[in-house]
Amino acid sequence: MDGSGGPASSGEHTKTWTVRVDLFEDGDVTSAHAVLDCGDSSLQAHSASLRDPVDRPMPQIGDEFAAGRALIDLGYQLLRAGQADTRANTVLPGL
Repeated sequence: MDGSGGPASSGEHTKTWTVRVDLFEDGDVTSAHAVLDCGDSSLQAHSASLRDPVDRPMPQIGDEFAAGRALIDLGYQLLRAGQADTRANTVLPGL
């Protein structure tokens, strides 16, 4: 990074990954579908939140919980993929 918050300008290779989160409301249930587009691959996650009947209807809160859960799932999927790739590409001494 160059300190400006943007990508480094030293000629390093950069990539852009895109996340799309679609939210769906059906009564007291908010569902989220998140897709991480990595260019040559993608990951998907689904999640939901349910409003407690005693709470006031506030759709933004359901959106936040459903989207947050889907994004957390994407993060865990990325970590598992990194672990699997590391194991697949680790050379054990003496073999």
